Amino acid sequence: MLKSSYKKVMDYPNFNKEKKLQRKGFKCVVGIDEAGRGPLAGPVVAAAVFIKQNGKFLKGINDSKKLSAKKRENFYKDLTNHKNIEWGIGIVSEKLIDEMNILNATKLAMESAIDNLASKLKSIDYLLIDGNVKINSIMRQKTIVKGDQKVISISAASIIAKVARDRIMEKYHKKYPEYKFDKHKGYGTELHMKMLKKHGTCPIHRKSFQPIAQILIN
Repeated sequence: MLKSSYKKVMDYPNFNKEKKLQRKGFKCVVGIDEAGRGPLAGPVVAAAVFIKQNGKFLKGINDSKKLSAKKRENFYKDLTNHKNIEWGIGIVSEKLIDEMNILNATKLAMESAIDNLASKLKSIDYLLIDGNVKINSIMRQKTIVKGDQKVISISAASIIAKVARDRIMEKYHKKYPEYKFDKHKGYGTELHMKMLKKHGTCPIHRKSFQPIAQILIN
């Protein structure tokens, strides 16, 4: 029972990476993640999060993909209103994604999120970034594959980025209701493909992505 319980606790993101870096003198350790690299429409959104304490008040937090929409919304409200958390957002439009490609657009969104957060803090000492690609920054940084499942500040960033992007896509749904962006958020689901076949593309579709590029050619 003890081994099983221990494993269950360890399956959730924790504050160990942040704590280790703080002991080395990096007081302000920031977690960074993005949402929206894969969709066929809409922006890519990144979030940067600094948790001032050990994060125990965020019990049950996890990678945004492992949470229901309702749980993400609840965590988003807690994260963005908590006195011990500072956060920033970066948004890069589908037009810029087409101009600079999704990898560079994702980096730009992360850099914008850091700039946004930096305006609220005296300094940022270290960046913990989900994935395996570093960004253009003079700040010390470390990439962590599946960091949103391991590091609590990255997990928090994944939730803020995901909810922020979902809200943007819900607003786009009101502008382009025929595409049902409120249902699929721009991802290449069967429903989205059906709407594309019926209506063609709209201004927020990523023209450099397949099958959008092929639809435009035809």
